[in-house]
Amino acid sequence: MAHMRSLFAAVTFIFLTPFLSNVSAGFQPERPVAQVYRRYCVSCHGSDGRAQTSKGKFSHARDLSDPQWQADVSDERIFNSITNGRNVRGNMPSFANKLNENEINSLVDFVRRLKGPQQQQ
Repeated sequence: MAHMRSLFAAVTFIFLTPFLSNVSAGFQPERPVAQVYRRYCVSCHGSDGRAQTSKGKFSHARDLSDPQWQADVSDERIFNSITNGRNVRGNMPSFANKLNENEINSLVDFVRRLKGPQQQQ
């Protein structure tokens, strides 16, 4: 009987170790970008990106749909703002510990789609 418990423990260890190492390394499963935006961005930038929420107005959040801003800003700058936060115009927190690189890249693409159809070229 003790032999069976040892065998069970060994098999369990072999199969669970890869999953446990991901958890201990801060592994986050991929989430759909719309879910990520709703979770971390909507309260300030609003569902349309225009930053017309009370929290967005109070914190001077960026209007992500502004065509001039969209034309002037690089994807790299958007990525860096999400990753590191910004404290220039408003106070945007860093999301480096909450989002993985793929989620941040997906958010950059999502932000690019926030400009209205009449503004896309």
